[in-house]
Amino acid sequence: MSEFDAKARTWDDDPQKAERARCVADAIAARVPDLARRRALEYGSGTGLLGFALRGRVAALTLADSSSEMTRVAREKIAALGARDVTAVQLDLTTGPAPGEVYDLVCTLLTLHHVPDVPALLRRFHALVAPAGYVCVADLDEEDGSFHGAGFEGHRGFRREVMASWLAEAGFSAIELQGVFEIERPGPGGIRRYPVFLAVGRRAA
Repeated sequence: MSEFDAKARTWDDDPQKAERARCVADAIAARVPDLARRRALEYGSGTGLLGFALRGRVAALTLADSSSEMTRVAREKIAALGARDVTAVQLDLTTGPAPGEVYDLVCTLLTLHHVPDVPALLRRFHALVAPAGYVCVADLDEEDGSFHGAGFEGHRGFRREVMASWLAEAGFSAIELQGVFEIERPGPGGIRRYPVFLAVGRRAA
């Protein structure tokens, strides 16, 4: 069982996770026009906190995560709500094929710092985004490694200018970045704050 499989049942217990999802969803709604007409894919969705914060603002929603248990919890939430406009699929774009659909919006929250080859994943996002569609990436600003601690093999956040250049290289334009949230965690010297940015890019029509 993976780390995220093990955490799936208690993932939503932290109110800060729901708060940051709401903040990111509000920022997406402020940056992406005609949101109510867009079919959205949340990649690395976990239990779907960001996606459910966007539900009702988008035309349809697909939640996609590589964790089977996260996907199971997301499906249970969909069933409990009777949410016919939401589907959940197990999907890993770093190892498997892309779904046979395109979306008007692909969004992700705190997923990319776990992905070894971020530029490659952004290129896959570009292939999933319909013409005139948008990508929205929310992740950590560059940090000192204390967010995950010793032994973490992913990225220690990202410099915003690097993320912007990767999005441009993947084919997106009109790229904008802004700070949207700060994650607070206790540390040896008191509360540590880790800023989260939102990067928005558009695929050409």
